[in-house]
Amino acid sequence: MNDGKQIWVWVETLAGQVKPVGLEALHAGKTLAEQLGATATAVLAGGPDATVPEAVTGSGVQQVLLIQHPHLDPHNSLGLVEAFAAQIQSRQPAVVLMGATNHGKELAPALAAKLGVGLATDCIALDVEGDTLKARRPVYAGKAHITFQFGEHRPCLLTLRPNVFRPSQATAAEAAPVETVTAEIPEDGLRLKIKDVVQAAGRKLDISEARIIVSGGMGMQKPENFRLLEELAEVLGAAVGASRPVVDNGWREYSNQVGQTGRTVSPDLYIACGISGAVQHLAGMSSSRCIVAINKDPNAPIFDVADYGIVGNVLDILPVMTAEFKKVLSP
Repeated sequence: MNDGKQIWVWVETLAGQVKPVGLEALHAGKTLAEQLGATATAVLAGGPDATVPEAVTGSGVQQVLLIQHPHLDPHNSLGLVEAFAAQIQSRQPAVVLMGATNHGKELAPALAAKLGVGLATDCIALDVEGDTLKARRPVYAGKAHITFQFGEHRPCLLTLRPNVFRPSQATAAEAAPVETVTAEIPEDGLRLKIKDVVQAAGRKLDISEARIIVSGGMGMQKPENFRLLEELAEVLGAAVGASRPVVDNGWREYSNQVGQTGRTVSPDLYIACGISGAVQHLAGMSSSRCIVAINKDPNAPIFDVADYGIVGNVLDILPVMTAEFKKVLSP
């Protein structure tokens, strides 16, 4: 796998800025390229006016590939599949990495099917033995891990769980050269056209990529009380999550749901407020680095996985926590 081969990293951007998961994927790609003696290439796609952020050219990759097309939109998976597949078939990269985000989860399976190659999703570890690439991912709602070993078919296609492959520190590197190519997309590859992209009001962070999450359950008692979570999240720079019963009751949007049937998250800090800790919810957040649980029931299952627990009425505790964090974090 190391005879002049390339490791490709699809870099996801938002409003011209590299998303954190994009930087994590770049770090994973560079590390893998070093292990395999390969070249790390960052890949971006967009319209004729698309540019490459400095965070990508200075990330330490050896080269950058910018794919352009008049009707190519980063949110248009059909167009991206056609554009990427053509370049992959032409240039034959050994490995293609991307974040396990909403877009990555949509793009990767379609790309794997079109290319007829294997796909490992939601990977939390990569390993190389000789020239063999292995990927580890959780299964059975996080109760076990499984290791994939790729065969001879190339490329190896993988999606990486956000907040797992973060670099220990940022390092400045010489700007990588950018090669711009114009994609040739057949007419039927543009059946989907993105008319507009609307961000939900007040939503600043995607919970699957957030490093701090303040999540609420039915213990919040009514939807109006979620303002307490939003106030704490504002102070911490966090995203607001929710349990499935909260979403089922219409208190929060589905995009906020953490759990087996919602989002799987791995933040640095997860604050569970009024959440009992059903196994379905634990499946989506138990890999968090630090878990703080607030619940009035001392026997709630959430305390079994929590690093720190507070027994009491969450509606009384949250305002106190918010005030204390303001004192500590204020300039």
